[in-house]
Amino acid sequence: MTKTLFIDGAAGTTGLEIADRMAGRNEFTLVTLPDDKRKDAAAKREALNDADFVILCLPDDAAQEAVAMTTTAKTRIIDASTAHRVDPHWAYGFPELSGAQRDRVAGARLVSNPGCYPTGFLGLVAPLVAAGLIPSDWPYSVNAVSGYSGGGKALIERFEGRDGSGGADIGFRAYGLDLHHKHIPEMQIHAGLALPPIFSPAVVPAFRGMMVEVPLPISVMPGSDSPDEMRACLSEHYAASPVVHVHNEMAPSELLILNTQKPTDRLDLYVMGSPKGDQVRLIAMLDNLGKGASGAAVQSLNIMAGLDEVSGLRL
Repeated sequence: MTKTLFIDGAAGTTGLEIADRMAGRNEFTLVTLPDDKRKDAAAKREALNDADFVILCLPDDAAQEAVAMTTTAKTRIIDASTAHRVDPHWAYGFPELSGAQRDRVAGARLVSNPGCYPTGFLGLVAPLVAAGLIPSDWPYSVNAVSGYSGGGKALIERFEGRDGSGGADIGFRAYGLDLHHKHIPEMQIHAGLALPPIFSPAVVPAFRGMMVEVPLPISVMPGSDSPDEMRACLSEHYAASPVVHVHNEMAPSELLILNTQKPTDRLDLYVMGSPKGDQVRLIAMLDNLGKGASGAAVQSLNIMAGLDEVSGLRL
């Protein structure tokens, strides 16, 4: 039976990418509002409560308002904002995170979409912490770069030089310099860490793509194991996943984010060990608009609807 889907915020980058992944699918009928009704509270309330599924592609405050407007128990919600990612009443939409997570997403009415940077960090760190291969009380650091599309309309216009700021000349933009980024609680809680990681995000002049790195000085980390054991742990953890791929090569010569990066919903993980095995670079590669946003939302939608989880995904 066809289900109805309402994408609230369908005109934004994430909403457009979700609609693109839903194009041509007959399991869902898209509920849309005409342009003159998009900000009409009554029309929006009706769409939210009539739909079987809703995906919120909104700023945090607007997402919380939309949830409050949804009063029918039949409507199941996926929120792509930051608003509910550490709320215990919401299922965290990273089905590969643990053995029970996919079932929780499948049965949930409320699912929070993971952040793009946390997806890379958690994909690397959470299974290793859970398996006891790296300690939960270590002060981890996260170095990450993303394509500029992750910053929304304003940052896109800045990097493309359409806002008059001269941003098209930016070669590298470091931010979150106050060490108070909104992704940090999400990374700490869902990885089961005693300490918040030091998070160093940056943006590069590529539209999409993301690289997340966690360096490990394992020679001085209590209870840590070898790079080979870490790689084997991740390989086993994700063995059944059609989305997450653990690379077995010890050290590729380079990893690239391309200006011509094509959309993908994969998550690629690497464990790079030094010749002596005393240092490790854990690296995740993903599309910030794919597994980092729209692809993850569509994957959760598929699971919640009892469908093949990769339907509509680009793998």
